[in-house]
Amino acid sequence: MKKLCLLTCALIMGMTLAFGNAARDQGSSAAAPAYHIGIVTGTVSQSDDDLRGAEELIRRYGAVGNGGIIQHVTYPDNFMAQQETTITQVTTLADDPLMKAIVMNQAIPGTAEAFRRVKEKRPDILLFAVQPQEDPLIIQKVADLAINADFISRGYTIPWEAKQLGCDTFVHISFPRHMSSQTLGLRRQIFEEACKDLGLKFVFVTAPDPTSDVGIAGAQQFILEQTPQWVAQYGQKAAFFVTNDAHCEPLLRQLIRVGGYFPEDSLPSPIKGYPGALGIDLTAEKGNFPAILKKVEQAVIDQGGSGRFGTWAYSYGYTCSVGLGEYAKRILDGKAKIDSREDLFAALGDSTPGAKWNGIYYQDAATGVRARNQILVYMDTYIMGKGFMGATDVVVPEKYFNIKFQRQN
Repeated sequence: MKKLCLLTCALIMGMTLAFGNAARDQGSSAAAPAYHIGIVTGTVSQSDDDLRGAEELIRRYGAVGNGGIIQHVTYPDNFMAQQETTITQVTTLADDPLMKAIVMNQAIPGTAEAFRRVKEKRPDILLFAVQPQEDPLIIQKVADLAINADFISRGYTIPWEAKQLGCDTFVHISFPRHMSSQTLGLRRQIFEEACKDLGLKFVFVTAPDPTSDVGIAGAQQFILEQTPQWVAQYGQKAAFFVTNDAHCEPLLRQLIRVGGYFPEDSLPSPIKGYPGALGIDLTAEKGNFPAILKKVEQAVIDQGGSGRFGTWAYSYGYTCSVGLGEYAKRILDGKAKIDSREDLFAALGDSTPGAKWNGIYYQDAATGVRARNQILVYMDTYIMGKGFMGATDVVVPEKYFNIKFQRQN
């Protein structure tokens, strides 16, 4: 009986050490991770780049299920109708006692509430929001860091690029859900003002929301059918821009075929839309963005699109997943600070060698106050068959930083 008691005590002590402290790896001499990092992305159909970045983090640091530090989950494709599911997925990550950081890429509607609930029970967890689709002042209250593709500066630089390419019309394709978002809606307003100043005609076109009843397939079919008509209506010198990832591939496919320009995407990447639109396989180049860009560029040139199609040399979505996961790890390791823009840019830059970045702290147009936990970033634009545009060197007139968001009905 005494031996049985001793054995029971030993088992209880072993379980306490394994699950309470997680300080020593079970069954081996290797130390268990001191922390876990969660990353939440869309699926391949909604945001392929974001997911591939999460896979790269797992390649570097291992999945939690295999003794590593990265826990990856995907939010539903129809996330607008399943917000509670998304919120549950995020808050469930906080049930892991080793979870010390969560990266949400993209920070779809519901993220703010999910972050609020996480902070309530686990204030020690770092919360990073990529491309938040809720109002900045809302996300700033609950996120330790929010990062956006610079929707203010790029509201000017993208029409500027179109002008440099010889375009005379700028066609903006979106839908009410995106236009009700302060970041996307304000960028649309800046686009319109910039087009006026640069001498471009601005056109707004409504397309189906992929999260609505028509689904992704229906939304993509609409773009396929309408693009030739848009080019016929607005001309070969029209530049096209879409706010939704799922719209990208069918638009590119048709523009390659019928003409028109595509200076860059809302969240630019050489692997977003281009492989499917061009009919190329990038399996051999997976993760090697210089090689990916070279292959995509050659395909664009071969199909007659030289000088008409642009991107960032490295995927924004991929870079944010990898870069913010890396940034969180460096903070947890004591090698970076949460309030250092330089440390953030270093983590992003490690995944984009040779590409030039620029960025600013978000400034609220109504109050003039700059947020210290929301940063707007952008990379120089690369036009296939032409090269870098120098967009990060363009001085954006001060007036564009003072345009106030007017919510669309």
